[in-house]
Amino acid sequence: MIDAIIFAMTIVLPNLALMWLGFFMKRRGEADQVFVDQASSFVFNYCLPCLLFFSVVDSDVDYAKQVVLIVAGIVVTFILFIGSELYAKHFISDPANQGVFVQGIFRSNMAIIGLATVANAYGTSGLSIGAVYMGVVTILFNILAVITLSRVSKSSEDTWLSRSTMIIKKLFTNPLIIALVAAFTYKALPLPPLAGVIHITGGLLAAVALPLALICAGASINLKSMLHPSGLSMQASIGRIVIAPLVAIAVGFAFGLTGVHMGVLFLMVASPTAAASYVMAKAMGGNDILAANILAFTTVVGMFGMAIGAAILRAMGLI
Repeated sequence: MIDAIIFAMTIVLPNLALMWLGFFMKRRGEADQVFVDQASSFVFNYCLPCLLFFSVVDSDVDYAKQVVLIVAGIVVTFILFIGSELYAKHFISDPANQGVFVQGIFRSNMAIIGLATVANAYGTSGLSIGAVYMGVVTILFNILAVITLSRVSKSSEDTWLSRSTMIIKKLFTNPLIIALVAAFTYKALPLPPLAGVIHITGGLLAAVALPLALICAGASINLKSMLHPSGLSMQASIGRIVIAPLVAIAVGFAFGLTGVHMGVLFLMVASPTAAASYVMAKAMGGNDILAANILAFTTVVGMFGMAIGAAILRAMGLI
C-alpha cells in the first residue's frame, strides 16, 4: 500500500506544485490576467499541438490496440452526459444553469491536468496513448457542450443548422485536433523522418506545454469561488470528483481494461472540470459564475481525488 501511495503522490504532487507556483506568482503580481490569457493562448495554439504531434510521431505504440480504451471513454462520456442531463431536467429549473451543470460534470481537463498526470505516471508511452484518447474524446466533448449549452439561446437565428455549423467550425479549427490528424497522416504515409531542426524546435515547444499550462491554471484559481461554492456548484463538483471516476472504473472493468489503459481512462476522466467549460459557458450565455465556481473547486480538490483513486487502484494492481 505504501508503494501505491508513493505512486499516487508522484503523479499528482508535481502538478500541484506547478499550480501552486502559478497561484503564488499571481499573489505577487508576477502573473496578472493578461499574462495568463496570453500564455494560455500560446500553450493552446502552439505548445500543446507540438506535444501531441511529436508524441504520436515518435511513438511506437500500436494505436489499433487503443480502440477498446477509446470506446470505453466514449461510453463513460455518454453515461455522464445523459445522467447529468436527466438530473438537470428534474432538479434544476433555470436553463442558464442546466447546461453549465451538465458540462461541469462530463467535461474533464484532459489536455492539461489529464495529460500531465498520465505523463507523470507512464512516461512517453502513456502520453502517446493519452494523446490519442484525448483527440477522439475532445471531439465528443465539443459536440455535447454545444448541445447542452444551446438551450439558453432565445434567438431566432439559433437553429440546429447554426449549431451544427458552430460544432464543425470548432472541430476543424481546433489546433489540438489538427495536430493529431497531421500526426496520424504523417505516420500513415511513407514520409522521411523529420529534419533535426524541426524536431528539436517542436520538442522545445512541446516541453513548455504542460508546465506553463499548469502554472496558468494555478494563476487562474479564484479562492473566493473555491471556498464559497453554491449548492448547485457543489452538486456538480461531486459529480465530477466522485461520480465520474467511479463510472470510469466501472466501465473500465466492464471493458476488461487493466494496466496503463485503465490508468489512462481513470486519470483522464477523474481530471477536474475543463477550463474551456467556463469560456464556452460565457460565450453561449450560460451562468458563467456557476461555471467559475465549479472550475475553481474541482481544479484543486479534484487533484486529491485523483491521488486517492490512483492509490487504491494501484494497490489493487489495476493500474
